[in-house]
Amino acid sequence: MKLISWNVNGLRACLNKGFLDFFQEADADVFCVQETKMQQGQAELALEGYEQFWCSAEKKGYSGTAVFTRIPPVSVAYGIGIPEFDTEGRVITVEFEKFTLINVYTPNAQRGLTRIDFRMQWEDAFRVYLLRLQESKPVVVCGDLNVAHNEIDLKNYKTNRGNAGFSDEERGKMTELLQSGLTDSFRYLYPEKTGCYTWWSYMFNARANNAGWRIDYFLTSDVLKDQIEDSVIYSEVLGSDHCPIGLFLRENP
Repeated sequence: MKLISWNVNGLRACLNKGFLDFFQEADADVFCVQETKMQQGQAELALEGYEQFWCSAEKKGYSGTAVFTRIPPVSVAYGIGIPEFDTEGRVITVEFEKFTLINVYTPNAQRGLTRIDFRMQWEDAFRVYLLRLQESKPVVVCGDLNVAHNEIDLKNYKTNRGNAGFSDEERGKMTELLQSGLTDSFRYLYPEKTGCYTWWSYMFNARANNAGWRIDYFLTSDVLKDQIEDSVIYSEVLGSDHCPIGLFLRENP
């Protein structure tokens, strides 16, 4: 099974920057997007063979997630069941036969960590939500988690220590999440690989210099890690300040 995740930073804009070209080329079984910044129907999106599931923010032009799947789901749910966290369209849960996929766009702590308290509350609620899902079947979590977990996951770790996305608080919550029975698929396969990033600032020629951050992830329940065939970063794909990532899962023998 081939899964793709991409923070498109505005799907309508990305449609004019090669989104459909990559979508067709990727030929994924399930394609997840974050930061759609739109409501379903605001753009023409005919994806033959795929069912579409959208979770848009109440605020127009903000946040939002979507899942496009050619594998019929068992069930689909939106949000995590807590009203204060479910107005921004950040989570779609798609249950398949053998695992449950959670597409997530984690709140940004914002410059100066002005939203860090909200972020910490979100982290705890989201972790509880995942633990509850894991009680019935394994999970795959994908999306923009808005944190570089370790120093290897961003270029300028010394100057960014304490900033949003690399604060001790956010990194600690990522550690807690992984310790709750999840595997970072990329680091599982490539624990020492450097220069592997998924987001670059639009400033300071960051992408050309590969001064990036790895903040987009595919996490799997630990019981699935032996089925991870590959975890890929498509850093050459343009169209957003993030690049797509992919997960290849093999069938159980």
